[in-house]
Amino acid sequence: MPFWLNGRMSLIPCQRDRFDIPREVAYLNCAYMSPLAHEVVAAMDKGTALKAAPWTYRPADFFAHTEAARTRFAALAGGSPDDFAVVPSVSYGLAVAARNLPLGRGQEIVVLADQFPSNLYVWREHAIACGARIVTVKRGDGDAWTPSVLAAIGPDTGLVAVPNCHWADGGLVDLEAVGAACRRVGAALVLDLTQSLGALPFDVARVQPDFMAAACYKWAMGPYGIGMLYAAPKHHGGTPIEHNWMNRGGSEDFSRLVDYRNDFQPGARRFDMGEKANPPLLMGAAAAIDMLLGWGIARIAETLGTRTLGLGEAAQGIGLLAPDPATRAPHFLSLGFPGDVPAGLPERLAGENVFVSLRSRSLRVTPHLYNDDADCDRLIAVLKTALG
Repeated sequence: MPFWLNGRMSLIPCQRDRFDIPREVAYLNCAYMSPLAHEVVAAMDKGTALKAAPWTYRPADFFAHTEAARTRFAALAGGSPDDFAVVPSVSYGLAVAARNLPLGRGQEIVVLADQFPSNLYVWREHAIACGARIVTVKRGDGDAWTPSVLAAIGPDTGLVAVPNCHWADGGLVDLEAVGAACRRVGAALVLDLTQSLGALPFDVARVQPDFMAAACYKWAMGPYGIGMLYAAPKHHGGTPIEHNWMNRGGSEDFSRLVDYRNDFQPGARRFDMGEKANPPLLMGAAAAIDMLLGWGIARIAETLGTRTLGLGEAAQGIGLLAPDPATRAPHFLSLGFPGDVPAGLPERLAGENVFVSLRSRSLRVTPHLYNDDADCDRLIAVLKTALG
């Protein structure tokens, strides 16, 4: 049974007052993009003020704000700050991973069926360049992902690229089991945790990925345009995909920047994006992670699991289909329809100020701590009317 169904932790009360969400809006769509909490907006405004007055922005500040964000990344995902790079997107981070994980001809890259495009295109191109091939894992309706993923890992597997939960329906992948299977056959493990980091507990020491990337604008509840890349220590000597001045050794000394150097900043910093010293994004991301850590990631998961469990039961009560809670992430609820999806359903919901996402033939409902019973009741009421 998933830990979030055990009811061992105290649930977090509704945090709506920390967000600027009008009472008439039922925003149940965090998997699309999270709203920004008041303290995150305030941190970003403070960062913008620094850029507005550049005479107050010292050379040391180019590094201080970056390092502050890096320490938050490590606090959220485990490992050391030295293991994390600041990246603009998951696709950037996965490009770094591909650059540093060569494959032999005929080796296999394991991915999930209907995986998010950013975690597929890079591997498709990598397979072409290396003479490798993509193995797409499928599962039956209602089945768990993990057994199918483990069955696909074998002696020809060179790399496994998976999320913690599927972006469309929240189906869970047991990353510790997958990581152990990868190590047994000598395969690399690359993770995209954009749809789980911040809402599900994760520790790089337990999973031992080679690389892990996550954007900050969904469950990490930060701004768009910034993310994190974890690189295992064995890859710290790898090759970045760009060469910028801040990533080189000694770049803190602005008076000697043209004393060109071959060495890099320590750890995963060599993989940092150019122009990483962007205070609004860095300070916003740090403030968001501080907020999450204050709540506690395991408590967030259990609280959201309780919310989606109640929503799933209510949805079944009006004739919709809900997956087995044991096969999905606690913060994801994918609702199916007994027949065709009612025509114009997303528009009808939005017209009632109820916001969710339609993914294929299922309705993706992803609440957070800013949601309350009134939001959930409105969703069920509109769906009941739409089903006729």
